Amino acid sequence: MTVLLSTAATAQDAPPPLEVDVVGGTNAVTAIAVPLMPTSSIADTEAGSTAWLARQISSLIASDLRSTGLFTPLGPDGIPGYDYAQASAPAYATWRSVGAAQLVTGFVDVNPNGKLTVGCYLHDVAAGRELIHQGFSVAPADWRRAAHKCADTVYSRLSGESGFLDTRVVYVAESGPKNRRIKRIAIMDSDGSNHRYLTSGSATVTTPRFSPRGDKLVYMTTAGRRPRVMIMDVASGTERSLVPGLVLTFAPRFSPNGRQVVFSMAAGGNTDLYVVDADGGIPRRLTDTPGADTSPSYSPDGSRIVFESDRGGTQQLYVMNADGSGQKRISFGGGRFASPTWSPRGDLIAFTKIAGQFRIGVMTPSGGAERLLTDAWQDEEPSWVPNGQFVMFNRIRQGSTGQTSLYAVNINGGNPRRLPTPQDGSDPSWSPLQR
Repeated sequence: MTVLLSTAATAQDAPPPLEVDVVGGTNAVTAIAVPLMPTSSIADTEAGSTAWLARQISSLIASDLRSTGLFTPLGPDGIPGYDYAQASAPAYATWRSVGAAQLVTGFVDVNPNGKLTVGCYLHDVAAGRELIHQGFSVAPADWRRAAHKCADTVYSRLSGESGFLDTRVVYVAESGPKNRRIKRIAIMDSDGSNHRYLTSGSATVTTPRFSPRGDKLVYMTTAGRRPRVMIMDVASGTERSLVPGLVLTFAPRFSPNGRQVVFSMAAGGNTDLYVVDADGGIPRRLTDTPGADTSPSYSPDGSRIVFESDRGGTQQLYVMNADGSGQKRISFGGGRFASPTWSPRGDLIAFTKIAGQFRIGVMTPSGGAERLLTDAWQDEEPSWVPNGQFVMFNRIRQGSTGQTSLYAVNINGGNPRRLPTPQDGSDPSWSPLQR
C-alpha cells in the first residue's frame, strides 16, 4: 500500500488539513472452501432441478464472498465434494489438506409445498467446529436471494460487519455516442443479475436514489427540457412530479425515515435547498445564499444535512442542521469538492474531489481525516453500501468515447472492483438490504 501525506492549501482561519491517499494495496484474505452442495434427492422445480440449483447456489456463494475482497474461495469445482450427512458434520481433515481456513457447507431440498430449503453452515477448519448454521426457505425462482443470504451470513460472522449482498443497485444505463447519450434508469441485484429498465430513455434521467425501504426512487428528468424531480414506485413503475409546476428541481434525496425529500430548486437566479413531504406539499426553503447549493444528503439520524455550495467562490462541502440552521463549511483540502453523501454509520462523508483528476474520498463530518480512495482520471458520484464498508461510484474512461462503468472500493483501501452491467453505467445508488 502506498501512503502519501501532504499538507494542502487552506482557507483563512482553517487548520491545515492532512490529506491521505489510500489507493491500491492488498488486504489480507482468507482461504474459504465452498464445495458443491448436495441434495437429498434430485427433484424438478420451476427453476430447474435441485442438483442444478445446488451448483448455481454454491457458485454464487463463492462469487459473493470473493467480491467482498476478504476471501479467496476454493471451489465449487476442483475440490472434493461431500455427502448430505456431512453438511453438518464435515471431515475436517479433508478440508485442512485442501488448504482452507474456513468451510461453507449446506444442502438444497424441495419441500412438499414447492419451496426450496437452502441450508447454510460455516465451519472453522483449524478448530474443527461449526460456527453458524441457518436455513432459508424461498420460492425456486428466488434461489439467488437464498445464496446471497447465505453469503451475507458467512461474511457477517467472519468480518463482524453487517451483510450487504442481498441488495439491489439502481443506476443510469447509458448507450449511444458521447454527444447523444440515451440514459435510462436500470435496476439489478448486487451481482448484476435480474437486470431491468425502469424508464424508457425518451428523456434524460440522472441521480436516481432509493428510499430507506427500497420501494421508491427519486430522480431527475429533463422531459420537456426542464429539469424536475420525479418520485417512482419501483414495483409498479408509476411516477409523479415531486413538486408540480414549472419550477426547476434536481438533486433529490430521501430523509432517513422516508417521509421527506430534500432537493435543489432554482428560482430568481439562485439555487437553494428545499425540503418537501414525500407525499406532496409545499416545499420549505433551507438555504438562502448567493450561488448554487446542491447535492444534499442527510445524516443517518436525520438531524443534519451535508451539501455542496459555491457560495465562497468554488465548490466546497458544508454541513447544516436539518432545519437549515448552523451552516458550516467542512472542506479545506484544496481543489473542489462535490456530490457528498453521508455514511450509513454516520462516521464519514464520501465525496468527489476535483483537483485535475476526479477522485473519490472520505472525511469525517467535521471535515477531518480526509482520505482519497481512488486515483483514476475521472471517478465521481459516490454511493454507500448499506454497511458503510464500501463506496460505489462511476468511472469515466479517458478518451473520445466517454464510456462509464460502475466500481466499488473498500474504505480501508484496496483496488476498486468493477460491477457488471450490460452497458455503460453512471449515477449509482445502493439499496438497503431486501426484506
